Parts: sequence; C-alpha cells; structure tokens
Amino acid sequence: MKITRISRIAALGAVAALALAGCASNEAGGNTREAPSESNLSGELVGSGASSQEVGVQAWAAGFQTINEGVTVTYDPSGSGAGRESFQAGAVGFAGSDRAFTADEIAEGPFDGCVEGTGIIELPSYISPIAIIFNLDGVDSLNMDAATVAGLFAGTITNWNDPAIAALNEGVDLPDLAVTPVHRADDSGTTENFTDYLFQAAPDVWTTEPDGEWPLSSGEAAQGTSGVVSAVQAGQGAIGYADASRAEGFGTVAVQVGDEFVSFSPEAAAAIVDESTPSEGRTAGDLAIDLNRTPEDGAYPVVLVSYMIACEEYVDAAVAPLVKGFLEYVISPEGQDAAAAAAGSAPISDTQRENMQAALDLIVVE
Repeated sequence: MKITRISRIAALGAVAALALAGCASNEAGGNTREAPSESNLSGELVGSGASSQEVGVQAWAAGFQTINEGVTVTYDPSGSGAGRESFQAGAVGFAGSDRAFTADEIAEGPFDGCVEGTGIIELPSYISPIAIIFNLDGVDSLNMDAATVAGLFAGTITNWNDPAIAALNEGVDLPDLAVTPVHRADDSGTTENFTDYLFQAAPDVWTTEPDGEWPLSSGEAAQGTSGVVSAVQAGQGAIGYADASRAEGFGTVAVQVGDEFVSFSPEAAAAIVDESTPSEGRTAGDLAIDLNRTPEDGAYPVVLVSYMIACEEYVDAAVAPLVKGFLEYVISPEGQDAAAAAAGSAPISDTQRENMQAALDLIVVE
C-alpha cells in the first residue's frame, strides 16, 4: 500500500492529542528494574502493527494505564506491514512489527513523525514461539522435521497419511485426508519469521527466500492471526502457523532439532534468541537482531521476535514522553511478566533490558 503525501498529512492529524501535565524531563521512567510507580503523564497514545503482539500489548496497556491513570493506550492489530506503514506516515506514535525495518528501508524513508535526520528505536521486546497448529480429530501432537513442515506448506505433501509424516509418528493413527495449508493473506512479520525458518532449516524443499508476503499461490489465505486461527479451526485437515498465544485447542507440531523433537515453550523460544547476533548497519538505538534457525539442541527454532518501534525525536514533541514511558513499562520486569502471563511470551533477559533502556534514553523528551 502506497501512502501519498496528502494521506500522510491527514494521518498526522489522526494521531490523538497528547498532553504532558507538569512533567519534568525523563520523569516517565528511567528505572531499568522496575516500572514507574507514579506519573503525571496524561493523554492518548496510539499504536498499530503486529497482530501477534495483540494480547501482549493489551497486558502492557492495562498495566501502564494502572500506573498512569491519565493515559489511554490504543493499539490496532492491523498487521506488521500496516503498522510499519502507519509509523512511517506519522499516523501512530509507535508500531509493533514482527520484523525490524531493513537497513535499505530506513535509508529510503521517509519517517514523517520523526525529526528529519534522527534515528529510529527498534526494541526486540516481545519474544514468542510460532506454533504450527493443525486440526485432526483425535490427534493432539505430531513430530515433524523441517523438511516435512516445508513440504506441507509448499504443497509437496498433500495427504495426512503421507509416509514422511508416518515415519516420524509411529503408532499415531493418521487419517487418509487431504492437507489444507493455511497462510496469512496480509504482509506479516509472522510469515517472514516462519518462512525464514523454512528457508534456513529445509532449503532443499523451501527454496524461496523469507518474505512477509506469502510467496506461493497454493493453499488457503486468511487475514491476520485471527483469520488463520479461524480457518484452521473450521477445516478438518487444515494446518497453519500462529503466535503460540493462540494455539490452545489445536493439535501442535514438535519440531526436530538435532536428535530430539522440541515443543514450543517460552523457555525454548528464549534459547534461540540468546544465540542471535546484532544486525549490521544499525544505529545505537536500533537493536535489530539476526536469528539462527538451526540450533544444535534444546531451542525451538520457529520463533518470532517482535519489535516495538519509535522515533529518537518526534516532530510532535508531546508524543515523546508517552512513548518513552510506555516502552519503559514494556521492557520492565513487571511488563514482561504481564505479557508472559497473558500471552505465553518469553521475558527478556536483564542484559537485553539494559540495552533496551539505553536505546530508550535516546528519545528526546522536552
């Protein structure tokens, strides 16, 4: 979706008015260990983006608003691509995205809500497994290697009693039933993370490079995480992928890693992030990372790291203290625990928290 200059200007007007009542510089937070205990912040903070983060953001908004009674946080889970576009247009104060902006996208710009010449903040603050979910009566779990998962979504494995599935699931009564793979219809960071796993772990079967837009014409398309979940729920023989917070009630896949099959969990997802490396060509506040999808053991490789994205300096200076205060709550132990309880995400480490706080300290608050 292209956004014209006129629509950008209109979008800027759509951002809710933000007010700061008697707040000294940086009063919104700054404590890297605890969420702020009191605040004079007030106004409405608007964000949009990844539907995978929706449950987590709801928990963060509730906790932040309890501490800051004068603040309202709203979030539109319109998808990662839409969130990034809205952020670039200056239509929202922050974005959630299941991938970081690429270095080329940042160089190309523009970021209408940010002061020209300043950088953006990207925090990998939401860590969650991507569950591979399926709908087969009487089957709660299946073991699969990467090539089998790739074959199901690429359309080379078309029936549930295929020998490739049966060989990994001795004793499981697999039905003679067609496979219906379900994928996201929208530009999705979850899709990009999922196809990154397929491309890294099963390159002989999945030959297309990672992308937020589904690269194949086969399968059933559904809008957003909720659409995928609904489509899989509605069809016997369906298989899809979704944030693990939405996996309850479905059969799920344990993925082969080395000689074992690893089921999704927050701990297994966090283990893969610990093996990540910083992305190249980033500014001090841009903490984008590259994930290793082929770990040796113990880690669950089908994981998304979803980012909170903000400006180092805002054109509308009144936005800055609300964004900074909210994101400080997001990375606080309280905020991370709230998201873990609500969405099953993996809390960030203390080291990650310190790095993220240093990035948030770059936000200019007048």
